[in-house]
Amino acid sequence: MEPVFVYGTLKQNQPNNYHLNDTKNGCAVFRSVAVTVNKYPLVISTRFNIPFLLQNEGTGNEIKGEIYDVDTKMLEYLDDFENHPNFYERQKTQVKLPNADIMNCWIYFLPNYPDSYLELQRFDNYDSCGEHGLPYVTSEELHLLE
Repeated sequence: MEPVFVYGTLKQNQPNNYHLNDTKNGCAVFRSVAVTVNKYPLVISTRFNIPFLLQNEGTGNEIKGEIYDVDTKMLEYLDDFENHPNFYERQKTQVKLPNADIMNCWIYFLPNYPDSYLELQRFDNYDSCGEHGLPYVTSEELHLLE
């Protein structure tokens, strides 16, 4: 099993969490809440209101999310779902557990993005129904930065 840190629509009570619970995609077991050790910009953009974790370490916030232990089949499913490596890039990154233990988890980052994304509001904890008023929009065209 491989640990994957999710920070957006795959978290519990978010629009895409059902993908982690669907056994035809593989096995995913919730392990813990966690927070990234380093700071990153978490922004919401495109007409679909997608949460993006920008690959720009040292700016933004420590990001709150959840760790799931996933099998190879689920990791391959998530790679396809996140369009890795063509859109997002999956990288090992340190996260801190509630007991202060540090562990390395896979995280999906957006490596290539418009400079304007660095000017967007930054979040530390994504919620599709948050006060930002930008609910996630499901679409087949999600991997477009427009």
